Amino acid sequence: MTDRTDIPALALEWHNSGRGAVLATVVETWGSAPRPIGSQLVIDRDGAMEGSVSGGCVEGAVITEAMDAVDDGKTRLLTFGVSDDQAFAVGLACGGQIRVLVEPVGGEALSADLLKELVDARAARKQVAYVADLESDDRKLADASAYAERFRSDKSGVEEDGRTFVAIHNPPLRMLIVGAVHIAQPLVQMARACGYDPVLIDPRPVFGSEERFPGEMISDDWPDEAMEALGLDPRTAVVTLTHDPKLDDPAIRAALLSDVFYLGCLGSTRTHAKRVERLVQDGFSAAQIARIHGPVGLNIGAKSPAEIAVSIMAQVTEVLRKA
Repeated sequence: MTDRTDIPALALEWHNSGRGAVLATVVETWGSAPRPIGSQLVIDRDGAMEGSVSGGCVEGAVITEAMDAVDDGKTRLLTFGVSDDQAFAVGLACGGQIRVLVEPVGGEALSADLLKELVDARAARKQVAYVADLESDDRKLADASAYAERFRSDKSGVEEDGRTFVAIHNPPLRMLIVGAVHIAQPLVQMARACGYDPVLIDPRPVFGSEERFPGEMISDDWPDEAMEALGLDPRTAVVTLTHDPKLDDPAIRAALLSDVFYLGCLGSTRTHAKRVERLVQDGFSAAQIARIHGPVGLNIGAKSPAEIAVSIMAQVTEVLRKA
């Protein structure tokens, strides 16, 4: 079954099953708005829906327009005012205005083939942008190089020309933590709170146990093998915590040969210097080695495992958002 939160995939499934499907997307907001730009809702020809574009305050009107769009195949660009009373009902201080793009799948603008390309790219954890001309039916997909700043900040929106809407589809963030040590215990919790899917990698059963990390995803494969199985991409951060070259070095080598956005390694300055020597002997260049954040984390004077985890999450966030 398709994940009910994967709105593009759900829209494609509904279209292919003959239910009809319309994608509604928030493209602009002014003032307070219940849902951020890029939020989506899928509606079928009978009015069934998943997702949200307004927290409920204008969705009735969107659904009505969407049901008409299933029949005529035409795109709509709708503008709604959100009153103070409506805004308060969904937890906002004051009202505002939103614009919603309504696109029937297989209609004049959004073809089923283009939607499938988008769905496939998302499933493959590729960074992809859906680009829509709001004044015509022109639609296309673009990669991260076309809108680097938008991808880095996860910010969908209308370009300066006032007519090009760019919907950013970033894969979920992941953090691969090598070494199920004491620092990893608060780090996995902080990573999840910051929107990451954490994965612990440690082939030592006494460390990577369910008792020490209840409910966490734990791989007992060797780090480089685990990373090959999981895949490394620009939405992945790698943190090594074992202090043991036999475990850390295979993970570091794999990360340096990939396009992960962050690689941080625990250890003193002296430990890092020895690590660099080994990497130079392995043939890695100075530019590659410079990608390593070592010692890991921002220098905030952290002492306890939780404080070190805070410093790591702060540095990962800084690299992700301010790279």
